[in-house]
Amino acid sequence: MIKLCVGISSISHLEEVRHRRKESGQGRDDGLIVHRTRFMPKRREEIIGKGSLYWVIGGKIQCRQLIVDLEANIDSEGKKCCDILMQPQIIRTITQPKRAFQGWRYLPINDTPNDLMSSSGEGSAKIAQELSDLGLI
Repeated sequence: MIKLCVGISSISHLEEVRHRRKESGQGRDDGLIVHRTRFMPKRREEIIGKGSLYWVIGGKIQCRQLIVDLEANIDSEGKKCCDILMQPQIIRTITQPKRAFQGWRYLPINDTPNDLMSSSGEGSAKIAQELSDLGLI
């Protein structure tokens, strides 16, 4: 699945927001991250435990999180919704441009960017990001 990460300017900003929510007691006891969306995916069984939510930040797919479960819920206005439960680890990917869209979409496996592996930390990720922005990787 793919979704815009609205109000977030970078992966580090996303990590900071998640950390603040956890510190303020808004997180789940099991440590999973919850993102609420309006509609339950029809391909639920294909996604749970096998799929990821790819985040579009600043017009580019930049990272993903493994989806643990999709739970039907009711929002504060009494409307049906879906809680996407994800592992807390944010997996950086090679950036890939993506135009704006509303809601979430299924992301075909052939369109998913590769993970950005970095054994030497943030510096290598930043260099790889710059190379990706230039279209070199």
